[in-house]
Amino acid sequence: MTTSATLTITLAGVGPVAVSYSDRGTGRAMLLLHGGAGPQSVTGFADVLAEAGRARVITPVHPGFAGTERPAGLDSPSGLARLYVALLDELGLTGATVIGNSVGGWIAAEMALTGSTRIGGVVLVDAVGIEVPGHPVADFFSLTLDQVADLSYHDPGRFRINPATMSPEQLAVMAGNRQALADYTGAGMTDETLRRRLGRISLPVCVLWGDSDRIADPDYGRAYAAAIPGAGFQLLSDTGHVPQIESPDRLLGAIREFTSSRAAG
Repeated sequence: MTTSATLTITLAGVGPVAVSYSDRGTGRAMLLLHGGAGPQSVTGFADVLAEAGRARVITPVHPGFAGTERPAGLDSPSGLARLYVALLDELGLTGATVIGNSVGGWIAAEMALTGSTRIGGVVLVDAVGIEVPGHPVADFFSLTLDQVADLSYHDPGRFRINPATMSPEQLAVMAGNRQALADYTGAGMTDETLRRRLGRISLPVCVLWGDSDRIADPDYGRAYAAAIPGAGFQLLSDTGHVPQIESPDRLLGAIREFTSSRAAG
């Protein structure tokens, strides 16, 4: 069963923030963070993860996405990281595995840097946020929807979006998501300090990457893993930037392997 709720969390320097989230399943706690594609990009995988992974999966909506409100002072992945650590506190979760895709991965990395004892491990799925010379993140804001699909999927033809078939309400949500992404990340989708700061992470981290990702290529992913002490790196075959959509079974298997190894250790 899936339930939806909203908690108001007071964040230092920001004030009250309404956080909407879905809660499904029972078992080990997992926080699943969406990327710029919006909360719907992780909904189906959250169902799979809760059932097959025997987990309690919490999927928040980043304020500003899906028509939600974003306070003006909440304007960075590090701010969202503080918000979601506070959410784990409010929910009383311990040993949570934080899983983030794309910008959600950037937020997950920032969460790992907070030192929160609520977090037991982190899975970065085609994360962005660092600068890697010679391997820039694609300039998402200059791309058409077709170009985004071409760079995001191993088989883009299966996942193209035709705006002509969308309602005015759906188009408004898409535009709002795009603006929220820009508000949080800026045009470059990177933080020049993040790669250096990743060296302070002491949690178990697994970096998973689609071998056909052209938003942030596999060498970018390898650099991400290399910057984190002890992090593992694994390529997922025949998939791109959003494995939870294109190859959920392979992503699920890699996450289960990571969480099982943590439990065994």
